[in-house]
Amino acid sequence: MEEIILAFIASLCPAIMYNVTRKNLLWVGLSGMLGWITYAWILESTGNVVISSFLGAVVVGLYSESVARLIKAPAMVFSIPGIFPLVPGIAIYNSTQYISENKLFEAANTGIQAIASAAAIAFGILLISAVFRLLKKRKNKNLRSI
Repeated sequence: MEEIILAFIASLCPAIMYNVTRKNLLWVGLSGMLGWITYAWILESTGNVVISSFLGAVVVGLYSESVARLIKAPAMVFSIPGIFPLVPGIAIYNSTQYISENKLFEAANTGIQAIASAAAIAFGILLISAVFRLLKKRKNKNLRSI
C-alpha cells in the first residue's frame, strides 16, 4: 500500500512542476498509481523488469488516452507524469556506482537493464498512442464517407 501511495505522489510532483491544472491532478496521480500497480504485479509474477516496465507503460498509455478523451485534455498531461514511477532511476544510479567502484560486469548488467527498461517504457507509450491515433483516423475516415 505504501508503494502505491508513493507512486501516486511521484506522479503528482512532476505534474505540479509542469503546471497541470488542479482539476487534472487527481487523474495524473491515478495514472502513475495504475502504472505502478501493473509494474509491481507483473514483476512479482514474472521477475522480468523489462516486461513489467513495458506493461506498466501500456497501462499508463491506455489510461492516459482514455481519460484525455473523457476530460478533453491532451494525453501527454497524464502519460508523462504517469511514467515517472516506472523510470529505472535506481538501476542507472547503481550502474554509475559500479563504474566508479570498477565493477564493470555489474555496471554492464545494470546499465543494460536500465536502458532496456527505459526503451520498453518508451515503446509502450508509443504503441498505445499510435493505436489510438489509427483508431481516430479510421473513425474520421468512416464519418467522411457517410
